Amino acid sequence: MFLFSRKDQYDFGYVSPQDDNDIQVTDLHKESRNGFLYESLRLVRDVFLIVIVLVLFGVFFVQPVVVDGSSMVPVLHDGERLLVNKFVYYKVQSVSWGHLERGDIVVFWYPDDPDKSYVKRLIGLPGETVEVRDGKVYINGNLLPENYLDEEHNRSKPSFPPQRIEPHHYFVMGDNRDNSSDSRYWGSVPEKYIYGRAFFRYWKPQSVGPLQQGRYPEVLESETKDMRATDEDKE
Repeated sequence: MFLFSRKDQYDFGYVSPQDDNDIQVTDLHKESRNGFLYESLRLVRDVFLIVIVLVLFGVFFVQPVVVDGSSMVPVLHDGERLLVNKFVYYKVQSVSWGHLERGDIVVFWYPDDPDKSYVKRLIGLPGETVEVRDGKVYINGNLLPENYLDEEHNRSKPSFPPQRIEPHHYFVMGDNRDNSSDSRYWGSVPEKYIYGRAFFRYWKPQSVGPLQQGRYPEVLESETKDMRATDEDKE
């Protein structure tokens, strides 16, 4: 047999870069290391961006709070955790969740000690007159229906003289009228102290869900809007 020796002869099946300049030879181990590093950096970047978004969202839009005490029984209980909508602080009038309304459950800094936060129900609006007769609330002389109250926590039925609410102030009360420190005793809350409206309960497990805000007859609300408009004209 004739043996033919050829320079640069390779075993059958071997592909050499010299065969075609367009052929790319890949080192799988090196590529896998580079790919892992690249994907890790992308993951760190995405996590960082998510954290930044959550922080900004918490600072400007939604904040968790913890209920401390029993002044809002039976709607809220001690130890429950709520999410607070902070859009109301910016007074976006074009949407319902962007401004305060009667019946909202609001969170605010206690006027006599701003280091403390309270959660109460918003009862009276700026310019209105609030009076309590035998435990029942009257707004500008009209009875305020409050179906969120229960008899068990409203047995004392005290009376309080009429109070005129100043501009940019709100009158708040706890649903547990027998055990609530609220505007009946220390006056109305400045608007700037109200930093959010509670809208969702995420703890405890048996009561997770959206909070139902108090809503009232349109007749009462329309009278209030007319009165507020008159007060604004005077200003």
